[in-house]
Amino acid sequence: MPEIPKHTLPRAPIELTFIIVGAGLGGVSAAIGLKLAGHKVLLLEAAKELGEVGAGIQIPPPSIKVLNAFGVLKEVEDVSIFPNDILVRRWNTGDLISQQNLVPYTLDKYNGHYLHIHRADYHAALVKRAYEVGVEVHLSARVVSVDFDNSTCVTDSGKTFSGDVIVGYDGVKSQLRSLILGKEDLAYNTGDLAYRALVDVEEMKPYPELESLWKRPDITFWWGPSMHIVLYFLQGGKTCNVVVLGPDTLPEDVMIAEASKEELLDIVKDWDPTLSTLFKLIHTTAKWRLQNSRELATWTHATGNCIILGDASHATLPYLASGASQAIEDATVLAGLFARIEDKSQIHELLELTESMRKWRTTQVVQGSTNCQNIYHMVDGEGQVARDAKMAMDPPVHGCPNRFADPVFQDFLWGYDAFEEVERGWKEYKEGKKVTYTYEKLYENEELLL
Repeated sequence: MPEIPKHTLPRAPIELTFIIVGAGLGGVSAAIGLKLAGHKVLLLEAAKELGEVGAGIQIPPPSIKVLNAFGVLKEVEDVSIFPNDILVRRWNTGDLISQQNLVPYTLDKYNGHYLHIHRADYHAALVKRAYEVGVEVHLSARVVSVDFDNSTCVTDSGKTFSGDVIVGYDGVKSQLRSLILGKEDLAYNTGDLAYRALVDVEEMKPYPELESLWKRPDITFWWGPSMHIVLYFLQGGKTCNVVVLGPDTLPEDVMIAEASKEELLDIVKDWDPTLSTLFKLIHTTAKWRLQNSRELATWTHATGNCIILGDASHATLPYLASGASQAIEDATVLAGLFARIEDKSQIHELLELTESMRKWRTTQVVQGSTNCQNIYHMVDGEGQVARDAKMAMDPPVHGCPNRFADPVFQDFLWGYDAFEEVERGWKEYKEGKKVTYTYEKLYENEELLL
């Protein structure tokens, strides 16, 4: 059986102090990585306590390699589900139109699992590890101003934190993004929203038509006109995670609103009857507006030692299940480069190198996720028939609408190894090369530019 690579970070010959703004999944991961690389880390979080809201999240093979290196994989696996396959079904009949194996496929081909986990469980495992390695956490610390020349942050309570480097992981509504750009830069609405709900699997078991869903854990999609639905399992198979993604109907000034089971039932009344049976078991649900940040000219401050990463610099729709994984890959590249830093004079160059190494990839994930709006939500007709015919090809070929099955896009999405990228980037940096990471440099096949 293939083994997950056990990468390790070298310890930097000099110690820097990093201020990380935002203690979500990406920020905590960066804190762990930088601490393992031998640096002092101050993690500032605006909330009064550490935690994550939401429900399910997917962890692809590139993140598995990071979790293994950071010493937290076993703890994450213990509270995760290993889904067997990704299934795409027709919206009104439930007929299977595409399938991509995950177990044992991703471990065999990409040296990593594909997991489902509750976001809160994922975050808790990372936070526990951050405390274990000695990250200094400051709660109720909302950053309101930054002195970029002196790498100093001031919080709303008047506390001042100074260091050598500031890293913004403060989300799609990032304050640091606006401060770096010197102007207000707000998130924008994508036109979609997400209903999220959890169903107790024990309540599903009396219904024979639901047995195929819970008995074998998979990721199941239903693609349909203007909307798609995703279903997968959490917490040892005890909980069914349901996400409905479609047109944004929230009032302009509302980001999150309570919703009702009846609202969801009305939405799926003409869909696969299995969904109506399942949705009747929902007790509570809410809907979230889906927002993105626009592609930025830069993630780094022009003169100060500050960079924004994760959703602060490249927020994405959830349609490729890759937002959190991109934030964690960012953290790994940042930590890997600064594990090798030799002198403080290199700080700004290494921040720019982090951006250069990550921007090409995150841009394609964001654009690819946006493209999935059109692929998943196609209305019935000639285009939809052609789409489904492409997905029926066995084996899948480049251009398969199921992006997880497209062999070229799949390699791009799941074949990435942040540690190997760091080694190559550092080598080229030390050789004095201008390190610009583009598809032309990484791949001979330019068809990957989707």
